[in-house]
Amino acid sequence: MPQLRFFKIRAFTLIELLVVIAIIAVLIGLLLPAVQKVREAAARMKCQNNLKQIGIALHAFNDANNRLPPGCAEDQSPFGTNPGAWGSSWMVYILPYIEQGNVYSRFSFTGGSGYSNAASAPGYVNVTINTYLCPSSPFNVLDCYTSVSGGTNVMRPHYAGIAGGSWQLASPAVAGFNETRLSNSGNQNSAGGVLFPNSQVTLLGMTDGTSNTMMVSEQNNFITDSTGAKRAWNAAGPHGWQMGAGSASQPPSYTDRPFNTTTIRYTINFQGGWSDGGCCNPANGVSSNTGGNIPLNSAHTGGVNSLMGDGSVRFLTNSLQMLTLMELSTRDDGLPLGNF
Repeated sequence: MPQLRFFKIRAFTLIELLVVIAIIAVLIGLLLPAVQKVREAAARMKCQNNLKQIGIALHAFNDANNRLPPGCAEDQSPFGTNPGAWGSSWMVYILPYIEQGNVYSRFSFTGGSGYSNAASAPGYVNVTINTYLCPSSPFNVLDCYTSVSGGTNVMRPHYAGIAGGSWQLASPAVAGFNETRLSNSGNQNSAGGVLFPNSQVTLLGMTDGTSNTMMVSEQNNFITDSTGAKRAWNAAGPHGWQMGAGSASQPPSYTDRPFNTTTIRYTINFQGGWSDGGCCNPANGVSSNTGGNIPLNSAHTGGVNSLMGDGSVRFLTNSLQMLTLMELSTRDDGLPLGNF
């Protein structure tokens, strides 16, 4: 009869098991940052593609209308037919050129198209336009605001049109072009850029060169208020991507809130610790409703994506000199451009 042999199976000791777990934890810890970097790189590329699509749309609008859209407008000619209430932003006017003609067709530019005109409400209430959203942003897509029709959900965009630069009150201060097209009532509203209140700038009007002039950039990360709290404030304020201008003038005469456009006054991703000026013209140009000088900012590491007048997208770093940023925001200052 064959002799049975028994083999003793050796189990892991507790120490060996803990070592294996520790090794796996280290490997996961090494892997996660790499995954996050890949994810952010993809998000940054998507953001750049959004801006390229916006650039194509702005050029197509210029070709069709012999001018660019207004940064924000009241519904007076040639932007509408009945001034006297808040009109629409540049993001509304380029909808047909980003394959959103069905949304554009819901707007009625007969007075209050961007806020109080109930006929336009189907164009923006509970409407999401993905081209206007950066995937890196931590913002909630929809905010709530009160209009004549009650509480409604509207999308807060992640991009702002560049109205120009506040050379006199920039922080840090700069010397250079004497901007005479700047209103000085709380929000610094410039007409030196491309997309400002009731603007009618053409591509040929960028005499500094389209590749040297910003049209659109990012405002989609939290900024810090005077209490240290994070605030999701940007040029749309609480009223959404469609909100336009409150009067028919241009800077320096325009003194209303400049929705969905910004005048450069602070460096990129500047964290100033501002007090909320509320409505309507905060002295520092930064508030919840609405700051016309909220700095360009993003959740991308080290800077913001910016759309130039030639349709290219450049990444502007946090270290960009204020003078260069001002020159990029001004279409016709005639000054030599620094490195960027």
